[in-house]
Amino acid sequence: MLLLLFLVPVIVSLVVVLLRQHWINRLALVGTAVVYVTIVIVLWFDRSNPGLPIWLDGYFIIDTIGLLFLSIMTIVFAAAALYSLYYFNEYKPDSRREAIYVAAMLLFVGAMTGVILAAHLALLWVLVEATTLTSAVLIYFEGKKSSLEAAWKYIFICSIGIALAFVGIVILTIGSKEIGSLFFADLYNRAGQINPFWLKLAFAFILVGFGTKIGIAPIHAWLPDAHSEAPSPVSALLSGTLLNTTFLGLLRVQEIMIRADLQAFSNFLFMATGFLSLLVSAAFLLRTVNYKRMLAYSSIENMGLLFIGIALGKTGIYAAMLHSVAHSLTKSALFLTSGNILQLFGSKRIDDVHGLLEKDPRSGWIWMISLIAIIGIPPFPAFLSKFLLIKAFFENGSGWLAAPFFLLIAVIVFGMGGAVFRMSFGDLPISSENNVRLHPLAYIPQIVLLLILLVIGLNIPESVQMLLVGAAGFLH
Repeated sequence: MLLLLFLVPVIVSLVVVLLRQHWINRLALVGTAVVYVTIVIVLWFDRSNPGLPIWLDGYFIIDTIGLLFLSIMTIVFAAAALYSLYYFNEYKPDSRREAIYVAAMLLFVGAMTGVILAAHLALLWVLVEATTLTSAVLIYFEGKKSSLEAAWKYIFICSIGIALAFVGIVILTIGSKEIGSLFFADLYNRAGQINPFWLKLAFAFILVGFGTKIGIAPIHAWLPDAHSEAPSPVSALLSGTLLNTTFLGLLRVQEIMIRADLQAFSNFLFMATGFLSLLVSAAFLLRTVNYKRMLAYSSIENMGLLFIGIALGKTGIYAAMLHSVAHSLTKSALFLTSGNILQLFGSKRIDDVHGLLEKDPRSGWIWMISLIAIIGIPPFPAFLSKFLLIKAFFENGSGWLAAPFFLLIAVIVFGMGGAVFRMSFGDLPISSENNVRLHPLAYIPQIVLLLILLVIGLNIPESVQMLLVGAAGFLH
C-alpha cells in the first residue's frame, strides 16, 4: 500500500504530461489527493507494527513520527489540490501549462513522501534535493520575471545548503566507519561507536544544510521571495509541508546525537538558531509591505519555535509536534486565502488592500480567524503549543529565556496583526465592487483546515493525542 504513495504520483504525472487535457489534469490532481487521504486513513487504523521495514529491503519505513508528518502533508496536499481547481478557473492556463503544474505538484508530493518515509540518510538527502527541483518548477509557474528570479534564487541557495548537508554526511561516514552503514536503525543502535568530534562536525554541516531548506535564520533568504512569487496553493505546500518534511529529516539526525549522548551540543544549536529566527521574523514583520512575504516571515518564526521546542526536552518536543500541526494547517489556510485577496484586489501590497471584510466577507473572516489561529489565541492549538513551550523553559531550568521569548512573540503579533487588521477594515476604493462572492472552492479548503484546528484545540481526539505523544517519544 505504501508503494502506491510513490507510484501514483509518478505514473499519474506521466499521464497528464502525455495527454495534456484539462479534465484529465484536474481529475489526476484531486484523484491523487484522494488516494493519499485513503491510505493515511488506513494507516491510522492499522498501527500495530509501527517502525517495521515496509519494502525495498527496509529503505523506507513508517513509524509514528513519520505517520504524523505524512498525515499533515496529506491534509495540506488535499486542500491545495482543491484550491488549485479554483486557481485554474481564475487564471485559465492552457492545458500544457496546467499539465506541467499538476505533474510538478505530484512529483513534489511524491518526493516529500519519500523524505518522510526514508530509513537511510543518503536516500533522504537525495529526496530532499528532489523536492528542490520539483518545487522550483511550481515557483516559476506564472512565468513572470520576478518568478524566474525567485526560482533561481531558491535553487541556488537550497542547492548550496544541500551540498553542505552532503559534506556533513561524508563527515559522518568518516566518524562511523566501524558501523559501515547509513541506515538510521544502525546509526541509532551503534551511535556510541561514532567518533564524537566527527559526529558534532557532521551535525553542524547537516543542520546548516537542512536548515537552509527549512528556512531557519540566518539561511532563510530564498523563502520570502519564493513564497511571494509562487501560486497560493504552491505556497501552502511549501510552508505547510516542505519545511516540516525537511525538519523531520533533521530530527532523525538529532536522534543520533541523543543516542550518542551529545544532545547538549545539538540542543544549543537548535536553541540559538530558533531564537535568531524569532528575532529576524520580528524585525521584518514590522516593516514588510507584501502580505505574502509577511506570511513567509511568519513561517520562519514558526520553524524557530519548533527548533526551540526540540532543545527543551520532553515537554518542548511534544509542544513542537503539536505546533507543527497547528502551523502547517493554519499557514496553509492563510496562503490559500492570500490567493483570494490577490484575485480581489490585484495587488500583493498591504497598503493596496482595504476593506476586505466589506468586499468579500467570507475571505475577510477566514483571513481574520486564521490570524487568530496562527498567533495562538484560544481555542486554537497554537495557544497550547506556545503555552507548553513556556512551561518547558522553566522545566528545563531556562526560565530566564521566557522573557525574550515573550518579547519577540509580542513584536511578531503586533507586526502581523497590524497588517491583517489594516487589510480587513477600512473603506473600499470608490471604484471597487462590494460583497463579491468567489467560487466556493476559494473558501472550502480553508474552512475545513480551520475546523480541524478547532477540533484539536477544543479537545484533542485520543487518536491524535496518542500520535503526538508517540511522535514526541521518537526523540529519547
